[in-house]
Parts: sequence; C-alpha cells; structure tokens
Amino acid sequence: MSRSADEVFRAIADPSRRRMLALLERGELPLKRIEASFRMSRPAVIKHLRVLKSARLVQVRRQGRQMMHRLNPRPLAAVRDWVAEFDRFWDKHLARLKEQAERAG
Repeated sequence: MSRSADEVFRAIADPSRRRMLALLERGELPLKRIEASFRMSRPAVIKHLRVLKSARLVQVRRQGRQMMHRLNPRPLAAVRDWVAEFDRFWDKHLARLKEQAERAG
C-alpha cells in the first residue's frame, strides 16, 4: 500500500474524523459550523481537521475571515480499492459454497 493510502487509513481510523467527513459530505462548511457539531474543544477540532487535510481528505479555502472546509473524496478511492479486494475474496468463497450446497442437495 502506498504512503498516501496509509495516511488516508490513519486519518479515517478515528470516529470523530469519520463524522467530520460525513458532515462535509453534505457540503462546504466554516470551522465554526464544524465545531458546533462536536463536543470537543476548538483546538481538538482543528487538530482533527489538520490530520484530514494532511491526508488530502479535506480542502480549505478562505472566504473573507472564515476558513471554508470541504470534502475531497478522491483519496478515499484507496479505501474502496482495498475493500474491493475482499469483495472478490467473498465472491469466490460464496460461489464455492453454493456449488457444494448444490452438489449435496
């Protein structure tokens, strides 16, 4: 797995960061709105957002005095691709199980 994929997996390992991504999936938000959705301090929210930005999962732009945050879903393709490998595993094993059940029945 690539270094950038490892960063994405580390970033989404935390439930709070996954919730932040889900919140941003609905649209771009200022820090204040993100902060209001969590029971943690502002520095803690900023720290989590910094991890998400480092993994390139969140993009930030300035709008006046506010910093607007938005989801960048492209890096999540690494997660989708990794999970897809296991989908193929289950497809193969379930097909074998079906064959065995049909032979026995």
